[in-house]
Amino acid sequence: MKMAKVGVLVEHEAAARKWKYGLNVFEKYVEEILQHVGISYTPVSKLDAVSLQEYDILIVACSQESGEKSAILWSYVEQGGTLISYAGINAMALRLGYIQTGDTGVGYAEIEPTRSAQPDLLRFLSANPWIEAGETDVRAACRTVGTIKQWRPDGPEVGPALQSFDVEQGSIHRWSINIPLTIVHMQQGTGPILDDGIPAADGSANVNEDILKADDRIALDWHFDRVETDTGIPYFPWPYADYWREALVRHVLQCAIDKGMTLPFTGYWPEGISQIVTISHDSDSNQDEHAIATLALLAECQIQTTWCMIEPGYGAHIYEQVKQAGHELAFHYNSLEKDNGFWDGAEFDRQVSWLKQATGLEHITTNKNHYTRVEGWGELFQWLENNEISSDQTRGPSKKGNVGFLFGTCHPYFPIALFDEQNRLYRVLEIGFLTQDLDLGHLADNKVIEPFLQQAKEVNGVAHFLFHQIHICTREEVRNAIRMLVARARAMGFTFWKSEQIQEWTRLRRAVRILGCEDNGSILLEANEAVDGLVIWVPMATTEDYKPEEGHEKQFGIPCRKIVVDSKVGLKVRNG
Repeated sequence: MKMAKVGVLVEHEAAARKWKYGLNVFEKYVEEILQHVGISYTPVSKLDAVSLQEYDILIVACSQESGEKSAILWSYVEQGGTLISYAGINAMALRLGYIQTGDTGVGYAEIEPTRSAQPDLLRFLSANPWIEAGETDVRAACRTVGTIKQWRPDGPEVGPALQSFDVEQGSIHRWSINIPLTIVHMQQGTGPILDDGIPAADGSANVNEDILKADDRIALDWHFDRVETDTGIPYFPWPYADYWREALVRHVLQCAIDKGMTLPFTGYWPEGISQIVTISHDSDSNQDEHAIATLALLAECQIQTTWCMIEPGYGAHIYEQVKQAGHELAFHYNSLEKDNGFWDGAEFDRQVSWLKQATGLEHITTNKNHYTRVEGWGELFQWLENNEISSDQTRGPSKKGNVGFLFGTCHPYFPIALFDEQNRLYRVLEIGFLTQDLDLGHLADNKVIEPFLQQAKEVNGVAHFLFHQIHICTREEVRNAIRMLVARARAMGFTFWKSEQIQEWTRLRRAVRILGCEDNGSILLEANEAVDGLVIWVPMATTEDYKPEEGHEKQFGIPCRKIVVDSKVGLKVRNG
């Protein structure tokens, strides 16, 4: 089948107008969503009736809501194009016999699941449903998918999740939910961190402690989005953002199939790996005996981990032992005031320099902020970029009652900047964590291991657990929790990777661009370096027989053929 050509429209004129007035264009995060699964697309910055015709599918992320611009888009659809929007293109509503309701705020959507363990309702943060216009001479036939409920899981229904319209030779698909914005705010918070967050009413997560942290601006609800273990530990059980990401991708793939085309994409991990578990440590208190005890336990468990070092650190001989054992030495920036730390770019640079001198490292790959301290929105990522630190682990829970998927994801992702940086993507891979130091008493217990691993496995993500060396050394119950985690993860088919391995593979596979499909079934790739083990999924035509015995698998609910990049497969790889 021919590969569909996808365009993502971020009209420069419209985006610049929003940035001028201090507004974000988080809808352009759809580009990051497509990049994450390896779907090839072309950025489109100007609306031009002629050039649009080269795209089989056009995703409208940002466009001027005017009659003139809408007419160009309408013409594109009439001539056979497939147009997709996420709560936008409202200037086209009346032409279809509909009007917008305006933003209905947060709510919960019922949509077709992409995975068996997907919850019945997915939380969203912004929606703008269309309803039928009262008096109109035109009413286009509309197909709907799912429903959305306002405010609460049992709230009033305010419209469908997705509406589709056939227009001449093409079609318009409009999600009521602003999916890219929902994902951004779940992953990065509802706004810049300027003051304390709202605590849980039950006292399980007192984030209002006069310390600014990553979890002060979470987008989830303490009541509707948490459940409890059988030991009474509340946690956030669902990676909502990951499920929204998959819903968006599945729909784009299905649009290509409906046009008699295909749209290949890449697997998250190398062939033979389905999901990842990673363990990190923060060296708080910096006693050499804590490090020695941790090294012994990790050797017993036969795993390698990421060690985030806080000043003043360990003795030089400890660093050599850590490196010889194959572990990753990383940075643990301290801006906690009680430790005489402070939030400042120059101080961040100074602490990075200290770590390099203390460990002999020329380059640092990973950081995690002490106590998950964060201020503002993008300063941390700017500082990381300036120091060429490739990945960050700061986004995780600081309290017993907010463990789990509080940021809606267990996938590595590149965060987006605010309007003052034109909503660019930061060059730092975020790899958040789910919980820390199990079975300490004042934090979560080992009953969260199973549900966290199950959900991470369900979405082929990364289950990241944090354990401090001091507790590994001094608490047998913490050591046993690690043994339990390692055993259960291995039994469930997880692969143990360090943070540096996750970011290295993620960047490698995302540098691959799928250029097309040939009649003989081969895939044309563009890559800067060898990508042996990369998995390519090719969605199948509805006329093809789905045969699992021949290696066919469903991805995001779509039947696909699997191709693994290696020297034995007839792929054409063009070096970039």
